[in-house]
Amino acid sequence: MDQRIVEFIAGLRAAGVRVSLAESADAFRAIEQLGIGDRDLFRSALRTTLVKDSVDVPAFEKLFPLYFGSGGPPLTNPDEELSPDDMQRLKDAMRDLLGDNEKMRQLMRYLLEGANPTREELEQMANQAGVPLARHPYQQSWLTQRMMRQLGMDEEFQELMEQLIQKLEEMGMSRETLRRLAQIAAENARALQEQMSQYVGARIAQNATENPRERQPIRGPDLMQRAFSSLGEREIAELRNQVRRLAARLRSRAALRQRRGKRGVLDAKRTIRTNLRHASVPIELQHKRRHLKPKLVLICDVSTSVRPVVEFMLRLVYELQDQIHSARSFVFIDDIVDVSAEFAQHRPETAVERVLDHNPPGYYNTNLGFSLAHFCKDFLDTVDHRTTVIVLGDGRNNFLNPRLDAFQEIKKRARKVVWLNPENPRIWGSGDSDMLQYMPLCDAAHEVGNLAQLAEAVDRLFDTR
Repeated sequence: MDQRIVEFIAGLRAAGVRVSLAESADAFRAIEQLGIGDRDLFRSALRTTLVKDSVDVPAFEKLFPLYFGSGGPPLTNPDEELSPDDMQRLKDAMRDLLGDNEKMRQLMRYLLEGANPTREELEQMANQAGVPLARHPYQQSWLTQRMMRQLGMDEEFQELMEQLIQKLEEMGMSRETLRRLAQIAAENARALQEQMSQYVGARIAQNATENPRERQPIRGPDLMQRAFSSLGEREIAELRNQVRRLAARLRSRAALRQRRGKRGVLDAKRTIRTNLRHASVPIELQHKRRHLKPKLVLICDVSTSVRPVVEFMLRLVYELQDQIHSARSFVFIDDIVDVSAEFAQHRPETAVERVLDHNPPGYYNTNLGFSLAHFCKDFLDTVDHRTTVIVLGDGRNNFLNPRLDAFQEIKKRARKVVWLNPENPRIWGSGDSDMLQYMPLCDAAHEVGNLAQLAEAVDRLFDTR
């Protein structure tokens, strides 16, 4: 417990709460006197000794359950409520329905047998979902949902539950027992989600305290190297101030390429053909001229996990309007929306704010496959042989159909397709990520976890090599 209190104090400091050595010592002396048996008294003792300012109370209340949570409610074992015959029917039915489906067998073991996940199992699921890279509390909810879906809580599970209930009814289980079994499964699902949520929250808090320097406001170029997911509001505000200066540098580079493109490069074949008519005396040089101003179509995921990146991506692109032939912008969470009109009517910073306000994250789940299919149905005419299609997202699709056929249709029409992903490439394809399926259909895929990487990726859009 002493070590956990030390970690908790480090977490408070990481969250901006000032805790001195003397106050830390006071906390240990208070716990030594009061003990840890009474949870409310334990929390009051820590808050009294560690928190001096009322503005720090919300940070304390948010972090306390992450470090001293019970791990979530235990799962209910139906063996305590079902007769031996009913339990045997349940095991037989599960064996017949699930067969070699190991993922579903594991999920049913949690929900219908009341087996609590071990620490090792939680850690394995968390690693696959990308929890070790999380640094910000806002990621807790969607990482928990990702772990649940990774475990198998999707449409397939609902269908299996319906088949299981039907099979148990055919095997002679009473309707009252079936009702109670379904109730136990629902209760265990909620308890399992709470266990995962507390585990994810504790890992995020631990990750945030491992590199305390990363959370200090950093100005200048160093801030551009910071991962978007680790930025606080002050750092994001500072980056917003840098975007215009960054866009000005990118605009200068793009304009230089444009001037070089107008001069063109020597076209040896055309030069030879042109000079055949007068025996190459004098020589009339011919040049290749390139259309360097790209036509862009942006398809951006504005769900919680990618939202900070989208803001800076859209602002950068539309600050470079004079170097772009045309741009059409679309955003999606569970369906695609054309937001190009916002950028035609407002300054980039205002337009981005309006787009994000009108498309807030919510209870719905990301459905990239459906969004791609909708794009092909209604907006495919925005793509032609001069268009560069940019997809900005983490490629996570909640185990839904990725609709590779729709993505292939976009690829056929486009000049090139570029994917920008804020996640570390090491976890592309993990959990519900379909990134490794989309990658073969892309001309390029770049990691854009910070503003420096994003600026480099945008700069490459103007490179014709």
